[in-house]
Order: sequence, then structure tokens, then C-alpha cells
Amino acid sequence: MSELRFVRMGFGADAVEYRAAWDEQRRVHAARFADEVPDTVLLLEHPPVYTAGRRTADSERPLDGTPVIDVDRGGKITWHGPGQLVGYPIQKLPRPVDVVAHVRRLEDALIRTCAEFGLETTRVEGRSGVWVLGDPVEQRPALGGLSLDFDPRLHDEEFDPRLNGPEYAPSNAGQRREDRKIAAIGIRVAKGVTMHGFALNVNPDNAWFDRIIPCGIRDAGVTSLANELGRDVTLDEVLPVAERHLRDVLENAELRPRAVERASA
Repeated sequence: MSELRFVRMGFGADAVEYRAAWDEQRRVHAARFADEVPDTVLLLEHPPVYTAGRRTADSERPLDGTPVIDVDRGGKITWHGPGQLVGYPIQKLPRPVDVVAHVRRLEDALIRTCAEFGLETTRVEGRSGVWVLGDPVEQRPALGGLSLDFDPRLHDEEFDPRLNGPEYAPSNAGQRREDRKIAAIGIRVAKGVTMHGFALNVNPDNAWFDRIIPCGIRDAGVTSLANELGRDVTLDEVLPVAERHLRDVLENAELRPRAVERASA
């Protein structure tokens, strides 16, 4: 078991500007690498901001030129803002680092958090983050009066939901009964120490996601605890629950280096 420190940086009127939080991440990252501080999780809320990971395509950014901050994490473009719990675990891992295992631990803590509020969530194969599963395709409502057999997203790799009306908007995925992401994860590992982390949608205005292709995914959407539970849910409610599950998962994890297959002679 390793010691884990939580720092609540700011919420609500004290929400932390993204660049200020990024600077703090880098400061704590350097201190953790030097063993000057224990593993640390920064918890906070951001004012509205779009951030783009290294794999973001130009076609996934806002069409209206809204500013986007390019960052050094993995993943693609997403939004952060009011009503979203953001966490940056800065943790030293054994080398060679098992990045996938770290992501799975974060997913596990967030799945447990949602479950405590009565919401069943899961992973989706090939897609990071935490998801609410939609209905089977054949049971979903028709889009725009068309049967799913004619859903343009099934046949057009460049289909753009931003140009095709609210029925395709990511924020309306729940009404379409499609898979929808409730927590996004994007990390970076430098010198064996993690940075960046997760964003759990508690009660944000999900229409912010309609201006981008969230995480580069065109055939699913986004949701929140409040949307799924049909009631107001506050960050004050969720924060101690998420903190408890993060502590339980991260402190008790058996950290192992990534298995490396050695080439046969």
C-alpha cells in the first residue's frame, strides 16, 4: 500500500483555469519524480475550455474557430467546465510503465463512484473512459424519421454530427438510447510518473460537447450523472465519494511493471 495525497484545488467560484492547473501538475510531477512528495491527486473544476490531446485531427475541432488548448496528454479533443469533476493523479509507477493498467484503475474507481449513486456504467472495448451502454441497435428509435438502416454514420466515415442537426448531437445520445460516455480519461507518463487524468460529468451543460467531435468518436455521445439519474447531482455530493474510491483503488493496487516480451534468439 502506498500513501496517496489529495489536493482539492478549487471548485465553483474558485474553479481553476486550465493553464494554471497544468502548471501545477508539472510542478507536482517534478516533485514526485524527485520523491519530494507522495503520490498526489489534484481534484478541481475548470472554467469552460476545450483541450486537444496529441491525436486530435483538425476535423474534430470547433468549426467556428473557438480556441482550443493543445496539450501533451494522449487521446483527442474534449471539453472541461462547470459541473465536471476533474482529477489529475500524479503517481510514480514501476518501469516499464503499464499505461493500460493505470487507465483501468481510474476507470474502476469511477465505475464504483457511479455505482454508489445507483448508476451502472462499464468499459467499452477499444474505447477508454467510462460508459453508459445504450440499447441494442435494433431497439433504438429512428433518427430524423429514417430507419437505422439509413443512418448516415454507418456508411460515411466523414459524417459530421455538428452539421446535421440536434438529432445527431453528442449531448442527445441518451434520447437516442446510444452508448454515451460519462467519464473521459487521457493521461501522459513522463519519467515513470503520470500526469493528466479523468473528467467525470456530474451535472455539466453537455451542449458544450456538440461543438466538437468528443474524443474523436462520431457514433456515440456524452452524458452525466444528473442526466442519467433524472435529478440534480452536485459536485459536493460526488467529490467525497470519488475521492474515497480513488483512494481505495490507487492505494491498494499492486503496481507491477509492464510485461515485456523478449524476442527469441
